[in-house]
Amino acid sequence: MEATKEDAMQANDAQTLVLCALSKGPLHGYAINAAIEELTGSRLGPGSLYGALTRLEAKGLVESLDEVDRARPVQLTPEGRRVLEGELRAMARVAAAGLRGLGVSPA
Repeated sequence: MEATKEDAMQANDAQTLVLCALSKGPLHGYAINAAIEELTGSRLGPGSLYGALTRLEAKGLVESLDEVDRARPVQLTPEGRRVLEGELRAMARVAAAGLRGLGVSPA
């Protein structure tokens, strides 16, 4: 099965959500998903969550820490913080432009 642009966007969205969840400090998988649910109102499926973590670790944006009580926390790397900040600033510019186009003032 060939991946579509929508699949790629959803994978990138999942990665951005994971990075956002980790922005306040290290978390393990369940806690990452709880933070994402608090932020968005929904959770990532296990495949999306752990797939995003695997891709982010391969890119050097997150790193695993020592296991604690059978859970392996993950934290942002300095590069992960830099990439997340850039992504969020770009998203903010797009959101502000879209809101202006709708005649709505950004909050």
